[in-house]
Amino acid sequence: MSVAHVDMSHAQQATAQASASGQGGETAWGSPEIALDTVSVTGAGEMATAGYQPITNSSATRTNMLILDIPQAVNVVSQEVINDQQDRTLDEVLRNVSNVTQANTLAGTQDAFIRRGFGDNRDGSVLTNGLRTVLPRSFNATTDRVEVLKGPASTLYGIQEPGGIINVITKKPQDVFGSSFELSGTSFGGGYGTFDITGPIANTNLAYRLIGEWQDNDYWRNYGEVKQNLIAPSLGWHGENTSVDVSYTHREYTVPFDRGTIFDPTTGKAVTTDRRIQFTEPYNITNGQSDLVLVNASHNFNDKWKLKVDYAYSHDSYSDNQARVMAYDPATGNLTRRADSTNGSYQTQHNVRADLSGEFTVAGFKNELLVGAAYSDYDLLRTDMIRCPNTTGFNIYRPVYGTLAKCTRVSAADSDQTIQQSVYSGYIQDALYLTDQWILVGGVSFQQYTQYAGKGRPFNANTDSDGTSVNPRAGIVYKLTPDISLYANFATGFVPQSSIADNIGSLPPEESVSYEAGAKFELMNGLTATAAIFNIEKKNVLYNETLSNGDTVARTAGKVRSQGFEFDMAGRLTDRINIIASYGYQDVKVVEDPTYAGNSPVNVSPYTASMFMTYDVGRVLGDDNLKIGGGFSAQGKRAGDAANSFYLPGYAVFDAMMAYTINVKNPMTIQLNVKNLFDTTYYTSSIGNNLGVAIGAPMEAVLSARVKF
Repeated sequence: MSVAHVDMSHAQQATAQASASGQGGETAWGSPEIALDTVSVTGAGEMATAGYQPITNSSATRTNMLILDIPQAVNVVSQEVINDQQDRTLDEVLRNVSNVTQANTLAGTQDAFIRRGFGDNRDGSVLTNGLRTVLPRSFNATTDRVEVLKGPASTLYGIQEPGGIINVITKKPQDVFGSSFELSGTSFGGGYGTFDITGPIANTNLAYRLIGEWQDNDYWRNYGEVKQNLIAPSLGWHGENTSVDVSYTHREYTVPFDRGTIFDPTTGKAVTTDRRIQFTEPYNITNGQSDLVLVNASHNFNDKWKLKVDYAYSHDSYSDNQARVMAYDPATGNLTRRADSTNGSYQTQHNVRADLSGEFTVAGFKNELLVGAAYSDYDLLRTDMIRCPNTTGFNIYRPVYGTLAKCTRVSAADSDQTIQQSVYSGYIQDALYLTDQWILVGGVSFQQYTQYAGKGRPFNANTDSDGTSVNPRAGIVYKLTPDISLYANFATGFVPQSSIADNIGSLPPEESVSYEAGAKFELMNGLTATAAIFNIEKKNVLYNETLSNGDTVARTAGKVRSQGFEFDMAGRLTDRINIIASYGYQDVKVVEDPTYAGNSPVNVSPYTASMFMTYDVGRVLGDDNLKIGGGFSAQGKRAGDAANSFYLPGYAVFDAMMAYTINVKNPMTIQLNVKNLFDTTYYTSSIGNNLGVAIGAPMEAVLSARVKF
């Protein structure tokens, strides 16, 4: 497999040479020598990662700049990290990244993340190959790696919260044959499996890939099952100057709709029931399916100029039933519950982007120019919203299920929930190399949007607006040495106001500005680290005000400020020790608001910390290999509601792993992962009140076997 030429530091050159010679670990599919590093390649062979270490990043500038040349904090979780940790969700992957916490996951059915104090579910921050989708869960067996770009990203990615984006990079068809099969079993009961087959089509420029995944295991709480199936064929045409990859992913899922536990308002702590006991009904289930079509095309006009065109079509549909907790009596433990349902929720999104990038020299100065345009169209419709009256008679200490039947009554006022949004963007960016040490990166985008939202029968349009936004950003890099760079940046972002439920009129969009400075290092011939400080302010934050006549109106007077520090590193300490670690501190406050000024936003942790290390023991019992490892992830206490009336306690969770590779013609790896090693009880996020606090999973043992051909 070829590796494209890039200008690399001494550490990166050493890593690439070791990999190319077969001394840096496994080739993509062949038999291993000494398993030290795995090189991840994308497209026509651009080096992205080497083992745990990130080399280039496509998210920050939409060009393959080296990590040390980018004036912004970017983090990469590589395929080898994902395999060693046996990560099965994006939540698990992002525990490796500083200042990222979980937001309201819609009862465990959606990806939802807060970055540097900003974000929520359905905020469009989780991308696939740089494009927005409507996928409820973006991480699966097709994922190659996950890139996190910190800070406002509206210049290149349109409507975005100021904390950053999460970019899931998928696997592409390869021109070398290879396949892998994996089966896993979990101590919860049941298991999952994957297969991945790729290779060339003889006597053509075509390559194929077929990835499949299934999951069927018991939910860890007292009832429920997790069932998911995925199939993902893809085809690539790789010519001398032109490359086109087309992929399709179909996922079907049946997952528990679980809002978690209750925090007692009199104690500020979780109720004292067994954490496995649910307060809902066995019919709390979400059934759905999603589809994703990706087209990635590129053409090299010459050695310096390149055109890339990317398109994504995504669709998700689901229905759910739930027994929703409406009230809790701390004196008796009795609940008031309501049977709800969404019958027929449909989301569709089209995204297309074209980027022209190239190099040229003006007055002796090298420039790397990017000119692009993008279009996004989003459409949501939730048809029948089912609502039944509140009922009592369920006690959390003496639960009896089956007392609340499913509801079939359609609420006309809540049905036909609609969101339609279109965004047109044009942008330009230039990286100016003043000297071998100084790099300036600047860009600006112009965006035009229209949006429409509302609900009800008859329909009430609560949002009907349009507008434009200009978003500049600028950064500077100073290469102190080939392996150390200092940087600073300024960036802006915007999110237009929209509401299904409340008439918001023509309120101005939320606007953000960020300042960041930091340093990047390459250490010990294979370790990349970033330290950063930042300050972000977001204004025009939406809030609701109740008038004297009882009417509720929407206003924009809020401002939220986030200040903090981050340190992330990933790579190898020695030829046998790999590490990925992070620490983040952030002070996030509502600084202007008629009600919540001085409070912390919901689910924002003042600190995060993580570390995961593996040690390659080397050859044992002949030519076999043994790898051991472990680590932890930790967060501080987080506000459970906007009033800060209760807090989710801080926690630390530890994991361990061991992998034994039998080096025969077709290597087999048997791996044991123990997650939450000490069976810690911890809470990951709140829905914004004390009646829905998600609980982290207890200790789980995962035994897997993986074979490569």
